[in-house]
Amino acid sequence: MRKWLWRIGIVVAVLLVYPLWNAGYFAWRLYFHGPGALERLPASEPGFTYRYGPAAKQYADLRMPAGRGPFPIAVLIHGGCWDAEYGSSRGMAPLADALTKQGIATLNVQYRVVGDAGGGWPGTMQDVGAAIDAVRALATRYPIDPARLVVAGHSAGAQLALWSAMRNRLSPGSEIARPDPLMPAAVVAIDGPGALAEFVGEDSEVCGKPVIVPFMGGTPTRYPQRYRDASPQDHLPLGVRQYLVQAALGDLMQPYVDRARRSGDPVAIYEPAQGKHFDIVNPTEEQGRGTIGMIVRAVRDVSQ
Repeated sequence: MRKWLWRIGIVVAVLLVYPLWNAGYFAWRLYFHGPGALERLPASEPGFTYRYGPAAKQYADLRMPAGRGPFPIAVLIHGGCWDAEYGSSRGMAPLADALTKQGIATLNVQYRVVGDAGGGWPGTMQDVGAAIDAVRALATRYPIDPARLVVAGHSAGAQLALWSAMRNRLSPGSEIARPDPLMPAAVVAIDGPGALAEFVGEDSEVCGKPVIVPFMGGTPTRYPQRYRDASPQDHLPLGVRQYLVQAALGDLMQPYVDRARRSGDPVAIYEPAQGKHFDIVNPTEEQGRGTIGMIVRAVRDVSQ
């Protein structure tokens, strides 16, 4: 009898302790390898903050390398499920700082999302487009070469980065179209989707709640043209070099990768073993250094 009681006690202890251990491990991972970890990393102060609109989040931080230039420029777009509850440009500041030390000017974009006044459709897309187009104005004041523009985005920002390469294909009547948009020479999509309609349903698992339908203001059935205007996958080939970083969301990205290659677009892949969604943009992690190398490679390719 005592032997059975002892065994039962062990089972009960395991059942009680395991959830606590699991929750503790999750909290540890989130603290040391989540978005907060990125925001706690040191980063240089931007040399200039450009306001591309009157709203509090309509700004972008410019960092310039040492030297005379002209320098290539990388526009960086943070992720966060297109929702104000997650993510900000501060999380991309360490990556911006690291790229600037590689001789690349960086423009780290903050923009309105769901939960912000004017965020979601169409404001989020309008903000990102306006921030990219601001490179032209900045080039009149700083030694920047807009012809060597690379747009890089992480997570939700990956969709926005890829979208930047199709802005010249939007109909003039589209709510997110801008006249004469500045087109990137290359895009870097870091662990995020290239389509939106296909992500509906999976977004709850990845983000902890539905985010695509709130972001787009309705379902793909209700607003098919909105989803088409926002989904790079529906406009392949994009006609620009694409550098895709696949980590925790690599399987989610694979349909886009396959279709982009079939379309004839030049596609390069960086896929580290056991890639982590936030380590991949952390310059203190090996995976993050690989992403930096990918962006540097993109800049070098468009500079040739």
